Amino acid sequence: MTTRRWQLAHGRHLDLGEKAIVVGILNVTPDSFSDGGLFITPDQAVAQARRMVEEGAAVIDIGGESTRPGASPVTPGEEQARILPVIAALAGTSEALISVDTYREETARLAVAAGAHIVNDVWGLQREPGIARVAADTGAGLVIMHTGRERQKLPDVIDDQFFFLKTSLEIAKRNGVQDDHIVLDAGFGFAKETAEENLDLMARFSELKALGFPLMAGTSRKRFVGTLTGREAGARAAGTAATSVILRLKGADLFRVHDVAINVDALAVADAMLAREKPGH
Repeated sequence: MTTRRWQLAHGRHLDLGEKAIVVGILNVTPDSFSDGGLFITPDQAVAQARRMVEEGAAVIDIGGESTRPGASPVTPGEEQARILPVIAALAGTSEALISVDTYREETARLAVAAGAHIVNDVWGLQREPGIARVAADTGAGLVIMHTGRERQKLPDVIDDQFFFLKTSLEIAKRNGVQDDHIVLDAGFGFAKETAEENLDLMARFSELKALGFPLMAGTSRKRFVGTLTGREAGARAAGTAATSVILRLKGADLFRVHDVAINVDALAVADAMLAREKPGH
């Protein structure tokens, strides 16, 4: 695998390609689908972030609004009150890279000012395009996620990825975001309603490499993993790790997960396998 440097805010970077990167999910919310209410205070959230770093997470992705289907929206002020103290506390006491999970331009700007290195937008810059300007102005890394919500999708799962993500990439370019700041996320579970649709996306995941950017996978504890395993949300760590391995072998670089340790171990095996497959071994 070729190595690519992902440029981030505050002079930081991540080298992607040779080794799978695990991103720990930290929801500072009362209503996220599998961990809502567990890390609602800054002290609880920072302690969980440190646990995930100890288990091998290179990035902590902090969100203040649930993105589960049917979740109640929050005001920008509520979102910011939840996440900004956590970002500031973590930035002041840890070398961990910090990602902010938001689609709001204002929240993203405040988060980077508080110490975040990456902006992760689940609406792919298409809800508030100004979020791309934040990335350009601050030098933040930018995760552009595919979603099928609130629109008519194309029938072919990969055609729809290209249709949506090319629009997002045009927004990024128009706002001055450099290519080496961008990672793409296929958006597993976001209006991919059936296990079959998510499996089709996994099976054909390597086709997304044609877009020319590093790829993030976010399958953690998703409903389709529950459909396949018969497990409730909190018991889907092993199923998630299996999807992580499959997607690593198909070209994913980063893995956004709740259960860090099991995914770190599973991906270490996948990385060893990929290393052995290189010419000369």
